[in-house]
Amino acid sequence: MVKITQKYLEEKLNVLAEDDLPLDLIDKIRNKLIGEELEEEQLEYLLNKIYINFNNAGVETSEPVGTVAAQSIGEPGTQMTLRTFHYAGVEEFSVTQGLPRLIEIVDARRFPSTPMMEIYLEKPYNESEDKAIEVHNRIEQIRIEQIASDVDLDFIDWKIVIHLIPDICDKKSIDIDKIPEILKRYKKKGTIVREGNSIIIDPGIEDLQSLQKLREKILKKVVKGVRGIKRGLLTPSDNNKEWVIKTEGTNLPSIVQVEGVDASRTVSNHIHEIEKLYGIEAARGLIIREARKVLEQQGLDVDLRHLLILSDLMTVDGGIQSIGRHGISGSKSSVFARAAFEVTVNQLLDAGLYGEEERLLGIPENVIVGQVCPIGSGRINVMFDLDRNLEILNQNKQSNITEDITEENLNPQI
Repeated sequence: MVKITQKYLEEKLNVLAEDDLPLDLIDKIRNKLIGEELEEEQLEYLLNKIYINFNNAGVETSEPVGTVAAQSIGEPGTQMTLRTFHYAGVEEFSVTQGLPRLIEIVDARRFPSTPMMEIYLEKPYNESEDKAIEVHNRIEQIRIEQIASDVDLDFIDWKIVIHLIPDICDKKSIDIDKIPEILKRYKKKGTIVREGNSIIIDPGIEDLQSLQKLREKILKKVVKGVRGIKRGLLTPSDNNKEWVIKTEGTNLPSIVQVEGVDASRTVSNHIHEIEKLYGIEAARGLIIREARKVLEQQGLDVDLRHLLILSDLMTVDGGIQSIGRHGISGSKSSVFARAAFEVTVNQLLDAGLYGEEERLLGIPENVIVGQVCPIGSGRINVMFDLDRNLEILNQNKQSNITEDITEENLNPQI
């Protein structure tokens, strides 16, 4: 048995390249085989298997890939349970899963019902819980109502008194001395002072309704953290090698600027936010990732290529389109195809009003009029040349006559 050399490996990989295998696949094979002590027969067997599997994974000409993908995703989608996944030990910290989440993805909703982020940290913040808490405290949004035991209205002096809880302020790394500066816009023309653990605001207003409205605004005032991040959960990663922060609410543009956050790995489940910050290719990747995650959590096995077709179709024009009458189905050039989906009468009336032409190039429109659809074997046109056929028949007839004469000469009757 002869061990392979690098030169022999490159020769065999060049053969695969000549057989039209993608260069990135060949690079992956090369990287996998570096350091492997294979024999020539083993390499031959491996590369033949790769070549056969690659060709078997191809799509036949005129195969209805869109219909197959729709069936592949739609059929298991009907089997989904409408459950919601909860994080243990954290009340009301849930994320939409199952069919509702899948519908959100294909509808390209502007805002997800439960926005979430997975924030990965840089070294040394991801190595210990204490260091990770430092980043967590910078991120989690803290309002006055969370650190105050009460916010009273003093109707005698027309003041607002905020009673802070020192223990919570220490735990969240909030400096009480800086809170008057944060709340200074609410003093209006009056004053704001600190007395012990209380902040007293004199806004210079002597109107009950205005004072109550001001109190509500103060309760909602963000003291610390990133706007939009309602809550954060510090948890070990899946492989228990680092600490990760999972948040309720998203604000990716602000989060990636926080010290200690690894911007290259941090991800949000808000597709439009990703598209705005990183571009359409990143949004396409997120659609695939989110759809795949939903299906896997339900224990459903859908081929990745079907999700690739879905994501490509949604992002092909450089923006995110929904699968529906306000997106892809509503933008088809065929009148019958649009009418077959939704709002049939309106589609036909508008088409008649604007003088649209139906050219019967797609599948739904040909089904409607009862013609063979231009897909699969219906895509093939067989042409018959009558003149050439007549020539062939005459040639065959002439050759048959010649054979008969020859046979009579060889076998004369006695």
